[in-house]
Amino acid sequence: MPTQKEMASCDGFDKVISMIGGKWKLWILRILIFGGTKRFNELRREITGITQTMLTSQLRALEKDGLVTREIFAEVPPRVEYSATPKAEALSKFFNEMHKWAVSNVDN
Repeated sequence: MPTQKEMASCDGFDKVISMIGGKWKLWILRILIFGGTKRFNELRREITGITQTMLTSQLRALEKDGLVTREIFAEVPPRVEYSATPKAEALSKFFNEMHKWAVSNVDN
């Protein structure tokens, strides 16, 4: 277990924040990790308030960082599916802890 001093200095924290920080990336990752592979419009329907442009940019950033894979199927019309990578699935413990914290600390 890291010490408080090690946690306070946490090398690489800035990179982690750039990879998963922000409202939309966390929503996308949560859906793909726990809900499995989704098409673009399925994701868009599940994330209230996100625009098509924002979803596209966030998916591209997550793909660039190796957290999401995009598979294109040669069909007419083309079908594109997004999935969490093993690197992203390693965040499931993080999401489980967030859920526990929310249950204990957030009033409904």
